[in-house]
Amino acid sequence: MIEIKIKTEEAENLIREGLNFVDEKNYVDARKVVEQAYSIFSEKNFTEGISICLSLISFLNYSESKTDYEICIALLQDGTYMADRAGSVTAHLINELVLGNINFSENNKDLAIIHYNNALKLSVEEDKYLLSDTINTRIRQLQNGMDYSLPTKSDPLVSLVKISRSITALTDIDELLTVIAEETKNAIQADRCTVFLWDKDSNELWSKVALGMDASQEIRFPADKGLAGYVVQTGESLNIVDAYNDPRFNPEVDTKTGYRTKTILCMPITNNNREIIGAFQVLNKVDGVFTKNDEDLLIAIGGSASIALENAQLFDQQLQLYHEQKLLFESFINTLATSIDARDKITAGHSTRVRMYSSLLADAIGMDAKDKSLLEKAAILHDIGKIGIRDSVLQKDGKLTDEEYKHIQEHVRITHNILNKIYMSSDFRIITEMACSHHEKWDGSGYYRHLKGEEITLGGRILAVADVFDAITSKRHYRDKMPIANVLDILMKGAGSHFDKNLVDTFLSIPTNKIVKVFQSESKGKIDPKDEEILKHYDLFAIHRYVTSESLSEENQHIVDLFNTYYLCTNEEGGEE
Repeated sequence: MIEIKIKTEEAENLIREGLNFVDEKNYVDARKVVEQAYSIFSEKNFTEGISICLSLISFLNYSESKTDYEICIALLQDGTYMADRAGSVTAHLINELVLGNINFSENNKDLAIIHYNNALKLSVEEDKYLLSDTINTRIRQLQNGMDYSLPTKSDPLVSLVKISRSITALTDIDELLTVIAEETKNAIQADRCTVFLWDKDSNELWSKVALGMDASQEIRFPADKGLAGYVVQTGESLNIVDAYNDPRFNPEVDTKTGYRTKTILCMPITNNNREIIGAFQVLNKVDGVFTKNDEDLLIAIGGSASIALENAQLFDQQLQLYHEQKLLFESFINTLATSIDARDKITAGHSTRVRMYSSLLADAIGMDAKDKSLLEKAAILHDIGKIGIRDSVLQKDGKLTDEEYKHIQEHVRITHNILNKIYMSSDFRIITEMACSHHEKWDGSGYYRHLKGEEITLGGRILAVADVFDAITSKRHYRDKMPIANVLDILMKGAGSHFDKNLVDTFLSIPTNKIVKVFQSESKGKIDPKDEEILKHYDLFAIHRYVTSESLSEENQHIVDLFNTYYLCTNEEGGEE
């Protein structure tokens, strides 16, 4: 029995290796390892494994010779039959993924999306081979009209997460920069990536990391030559569409290496004092030319290289490395959240305000500093899954259709899938749990897991209150801010059904001067010290009593007017925004 288990694990590792080869389009090596796995599974009569191998062999047959399409589909049907016999979620998942890939390649996009969505649903139940990222990337490629030939490892978000993981896990500077360069090449879909350092003593640039070259082969040239030299001398970033037609390009490196440079994206690397210490360069976009998105992504990734290199030059290396890793991890969190703000300027700042409201609520219930820090990170990241939501839905003016509403609900599941890939200690795992629970409801009617009551983590319950409060007190494409009376009615009526009642009561008891400061963050305004002194004596319960009262004293009316001045941002010059 033990021998069977060992053999089965060996075959499963071969499948993992084969899947990696498939992603790299190395079909020759993929076939070798999959056929080895098939032999083991067949010998042990392991039906699930046999089904997986049949599906993968079918895909490999198709990839190597598309003329055998009908034979491949027949073999896939055999894989489906074996998956049914085994009752295996994993076997069905891989079968659906292969069907999606073949239909995507055949340009049958409607069928492909159906099979990918089927696979994605199955991955929630069981994802033994960690395929959810691949599936999500394929779905995004389909939705954005991209070609099947693009690699799945080129997803920028996945690459950013992998770099974040490496920065927290690796201490060797050479290994770290190699990972950053590899992920940059994948994310930007470039052929090569090089990290140059500036030797100021000799005034030369030399290759700290040069992908695609022998490890012993170093590139070294004067710092006033070539595009990398230009970037180091001027501090400018360059996006060149035809290297040999640019007079700044130095062809000597190509001559020495035998490489042919076509397109170049190059930016300076700076240290913490903003001094230029090198250059980050990617060569030859796989399909076309480098875009503005590629430039933005390289800037984000270049920051990682800058910090890593700076750490290597610090006297107290270990202490500073720890500090920089922490800052870098937080900067990646902000980068991920900013990617959502970039999708929709109307909702920009939402995650930041949700963090601020959550922090106020955490303080009010006496949450300790460590848990509060985790909550704030979860708040910043809670909507990161919206990166996978179509613009037509995310930015729609007016009510969503049932299909659109179901689509936008998927952002919570996508949030979970993205954050679950970040390397974290066990303490940090709660970030993912909190972030993907902000649409769960106290009575169990929320999504996506329909958790109920205290099944929802405390952080998730806090985020639910903060998220809804900010959503209905902020402008949207199709409406202005909701009147504060309606806002508070929604919170109070939802207490005990949508929200944890104790948390709603606590939130409504927070002094309004603290709430107003969050309002002001939207317009970068400040609260007048005299007004703050007044508002700190009133909470949202008091505001609700006043705005729903049939008769108000002059003093209470003044409090309502003062609160609304900041809520509606009419205190700023020029009136309401």
